[in-house]
This record gives sequence, structure tokens and C-alpha cells, in this order.
Amino acid sequence: MVGRILRAVRTPFTLLVLLAILGYGAWWGWTNVIRTVPPAPPTPCVNQPVAKGLLKTSQVTVNVYNGGDKRGLAGDVGRSLRDRGFKVAQTGNTGEKIQKTVIVGAGVKNPEVLLVKGFFKDAVVRADKRPDRSVEVLVGNDYGGFRKSAKTTYTVKTSTVCLPAQASATPSAAGG
Repeated sequence: MVGRILRAVRTPFTLLVLLAILGYGAWWGWTNVIRTVPPAPPTPCVNQPVAKGLLKTSQVTVNVYNGGDKRGLAGDVGRSLRDRGFKVAQTGNTGEKIQKTVIVGAGVKNPEVLLVKGFFKDAVVRADKRPDRSVEVLVGNDYGGFRKSAKTTYTVKTSTVCLPAQASATPSAAGG
């Protein structure tokens, strides 16, 4: 009698377990299909030679973002940097609200960060340990201005500096 009951219950129970596994698999698959794809990690920096111990603006890649209310500020700053020899890869807006100019780079004492900082009045430096060694300039409502007389080279104590791997930057069409 018990054997007949077990046989009668076993098939529906097995079916319910299989349906639960199928339902969980469908749910898991759907959540992974609709999940956003994470951005590709930046290419690490590459050691590049520094002639006569001078890092030049033409070796530094900069992204400029507007975090203030003035339209086109990032584009204006990007053009000024490009005129001084920097590789300006992108200009645009940032969701972060910025008051004073913020220079963001791998380290606060890195030569590429200090070279860029020299072009901005009242700029604050923020380190984020980025592996590609690019530099971001975040300009905001209290933009202190651009120093056109800043030096276009920075003295380093080594014969190489780790800089972004890309050979040339493509200017962005965004005006920021």
C-alpha cells in the first residue's frame, strides 16, 4: 500500500522539482540578458621615452568635462589645451556637480597630472589610481581660468614615463 502511494506521488513531485529548476533557470537567464554590460577596462599605460627628462604636452592625453552651468565650457577648455599641444580625447558633460576646477589622474604627484595642473588657476588635484594614466579636467561654476603662459614641458627624473597606450587621440564632437 505504501509503495503504491510513493509511486503515485513520485511522478508529480519529480515534475514539480523539474519545473522549479526550469523556472529558476529562466529567471537567471532573463536577469543576465537585461543586465547592462560593464565597460571594458582601460588599457594600462605604456612606458614611453622622455627626451632630455622633459615630459611634453603632446605626450599627455586629457579628457575635459563640464560639471557646471556654463554651456560649452568643456569645449572651450579642450580647445585651449589642444592649442597648447595636449591630446584631447574627449570633451563633454559630467553628472558630477563641480565648483572649482578638479584635475583627476592616477596620482597627485604624477608628472602628467602636474603638467596639466600648471595650466589651471586654483585647480584641485584628485587621485583615482587609474591604470591608463590619462588625465581628466573637470571644470565647473567657479572655473578659475586658463594659464596660457604655463610651461609645455615638465621635468622628470626618469628616462621613461608610463602614459596612455593609444598613439593619437581623436577629438570628440561634443562641446560640453
